[in-house]
Amino acid sequence: MTTPALIRLTIATLIGFALLIWLGQWQLQRLEWKERIIQRIETRTERMPVSLEKAVELAQQWGDPNYLRVTAEGRFHHNLERYLYSISSDGEPGWHVIAPLETAAGRVVLVDRGFVPDGRRDPGTRQEGQVRDIVTVTGLVRTSEKPNLFSPDNDEEANQWFTRDLDGMARSMFPGGTVQVLPFFLEAEASDVPGGWPKGGQTRLELPNKHLQYALTWFLLAACLLVIYAVYVWSVMTGRRS
Repeated sequence: MTTPALIRLTIATLIGFALLIWLGQWQLQRLEWKERIIQRIETRTERMPVSLEKAVELAQQWGDPNYLRVTAEGRFHHNLERYLYSISSDGEPGWHVIAPLETAAGRVVLVDRGFVPDGRRDPGTRQEGQVRDIVTVTGLVRTSEKPNLFSPDNDEEANQWFTRDLDGMARSMFPGGTVQVLPFFLEAEASDVPGGWPKGGQTRLELPNKHLQYALTWFLLAACLLVIYAVYVWSVMTGRRS
């Protein structure tokens, strides 16, 4: 190998090494970020639930009220149900039933009452669960989510939703903005619902956290790159001397 070629190889190796180290450092930063989120979820879900009014206040203070435990009391408007596509923990396709809950003070919050299989989407198949009386709901605050590249578009006309879109659902329930809806969903905890449907307690609290593994992988690749480079250069130099 000529000296210019060796210089080019060395530069390329150093660039590759620096890139791999940067990727490892980036994963460590992601690890720290993910651990903060997990800690926040654990702290908030273990707290005693706050009132709906307090939740609104905290949402304004924090900016991100996700996973705050809240208790609300009111009546459901079952005729305005919206259906968010989901797959259960058992792999069964179905829908989350989202209905507006109106409190005595006139506040309206969209409540994710829980999961129903596809065959139970029609309210007529679960009439016992369509409680008309005043109910008390305890759940976790969740905000709207952004669709990813693989998310189908929400179909308002067919009442088929594939991402949590609070503004879109509120507009479809109350055209013209006639009712002001609180700026978050409330995902109901598991409770005894007449007839058994919808099933609450569907919030997934276990977040995947493999960033340390990813970081170690990038660092290992960086080390392997240096070893391969060193072995190759040593073999070339040894060949020259012989």
